[in-house]
Amino acid sequence: MIRRRLRENILLSDYNMVVSLIEPGSRVLDLGCGSGALLERLIKERQVKGMGVEIEQSAVIECIRKGLSVFQGNIDAGLADYGNASYDYVILNQTLQVIQRPDFVIEELLRVGKQAIISFPHFGYWRIRWQLAFWGRMPKTGKLSFDWFNTPNIHLLTIKDFRQFCRDRNITILKALSLRSGGQTGCLQVKWLPNLLADEGLFVITRQAGA
Repeated sequence: MIRRRLRENILLSDYNMVVSLIEPGSRVLDLGCGSGALLERLIKERQVKGMGVEIEQSAVIECIRKGLSVFQGNIDAGLADYGNASYDYVILNQTLQVIQRPDFVIEELLRVGKQAIISFPHFGYWRIRWQLAFWGRMPKTGKLSFDWFNTPNIHLLTIKDFRQFCRDRNITILKALSLRSGGQTGCLQVKWLPNLLADEGLFVITRQAGA
């Protein structure tokens, strides 16, 4: 419960960016939706037809109390219950780094959704590089706040890593945003030296025709 609360506090600053990417009235599947804060905003502000998937039972109960449609399930098991292109958007917000099989899950996102929105902590951020270089210890930042022995983050990556992943698999990047946490003001877009100064990558991707 404490771990989920910490994660959702970090996510709050990401929501404005994600909400801005969604067309009103869309069908949206939010994977790893937690207690439903993002899904609730999308329904209220974008009038989406939304569904969430969350593994933690207490979070599912919170979603139900809010009147949200949520399915309790393990993302790593795939999305077999969902048909091809059955959603306009599938969202994986700050969850990619904690799943067991990210490559498989991304393929499932692109099968189920016409577009996928994926965000993750950027491990090439300058504070992370500095901590590794000068302290010689596993780094901790606002978006990567756990110790090495209790972290849920098992597949850390950089913005360049994700771009290469998409190239290797013929995945089209429709939009790429390099972001930096801005406290209560939300995330700020980084346009100068993003691979060094951004602490988050946010991508909108789709499957190339015929791929």
